[in-house]
Amino acid sequence: MGKIYKTLIFDGNVSLSVLETTDVVNEAIKFHNLSPLCAAGLGRTLTAVAFMASNLKGKDERLSVTIDGNGAGGRIVAAADASLNVRGTIDRPEVVLPLKADGKLDVGGLVGNNGKITVVKNLGLKEPYVGRCNLVSGEIAEDFTAYYAYSEQQPTAMALGVLIGKDGSCEGAGGVVLQPMPDCPEEDIEKAEKLMEHFGNVSYLMKDGGAEEVVKKYFGEYSFSFRETRYKCNCGKDYIDKVLLTIGKAELIDTAEKEGKVEVCCQFCDKKYVYKREDIENLFDGK
Repeated sequence: MGKIYKTLIFDGNVSLSVLETTDVVNEAIKFHNLSPLCAAGLGRTLTAVAFMASNLKGKDERLSVTIDGNGAGGRIVAAADASLNVRGTIDRPEVVLPLKADGKLDVGGLVGNNGKITVVKNLGLKEPYVGRCNLVSGEIAEDFTAYYAYSEQQPTAMALGVLIGKDGSCEGAGGVVLQPMPDCPEEDIEKAEKLMEHFGNVSYLMKDGGAEEVVKKYFGEYSFSFRETRYKCNCGKDYIDKVLLTIGKAELIDTAEKEGKVEVCCQFCDKKYVYKREDIENLFDGK
C-alpha cells in the first residue's frame, strides 16, 4: 500500500502532503514490465495523480491525466478515484535512453516537452472539468506545477521521485507537495519555497525511512491525517460488457467471424477478456 499524509503548516497557511508510493510503482512495474526509465516516468505520474485524487470530495468523483509530449515513451495515461485507487500506462513501456550527464534517468526525454498535460475531473456535474497546460520539461513535477498554476490558479511546489534498483524494482518513490492557502502571507510562501530544498532527493528519503520518517524528521510538531493509496484497476467483465455494448452487435459479430474471437486487453492491468460469437450474442440478447 502507498501512504499519504496531510496537514496544514505555518499557522494553517500552507497545505502539506507527503506521499510514499513505492508499492504503487512496483505494482505498475509488475503489470506492464516497465523499463527503469518508464517506471520512473509512470511512477512520478502515478504519485502526482494520487495527490490529486486525495483532494477529491465525493465518493464517486474521479480523474484522469494524459501527458503527451511526443517523447520516446509516447503517451502516459493515469487515473484515480476518490478511494485513492490509482492506475496508469505508458505507450512504450520498454523504452531505454542513455543516462543524462548527471547520471540520472532521462525522464524528460522519455516524456518530451512538445505537447500538453490534460486533466479530466468527473465531479458529479453535467460535464466533466477539463484543464490543459503546455508541458514545461517532461520531468513531470514541473509540468504538474505548471498545470496547477495556469489551469487551476493554484501556486504549487512539488517534488517527485522514483528510485529504481539494479534488479529493476522500485526501491523508493514518493513526493512532497506544498500549496499556499488563500491569503497566505508572502513570508510563509517564502518559507515553503525554502522548505522544498530538503526534498530534491525525495526518492532516497522514501527508500531510507519512508513517508513516516519524513513526517517525523521535518514536521514532527504537526498532526497529520493519513490515508492509503494502491494500484488497483477498475476493469472487470461487467465493465468490459458495457464498453462492448457501445460498439454495436454487427461490428463485434463481424470481428468474431473474421478473427474467431473479440479480444479486449485492459490498458491499465493488461488483463485480457475474450468473447466468442456466442458470448456476443448472449451479451446483446441479455442487455
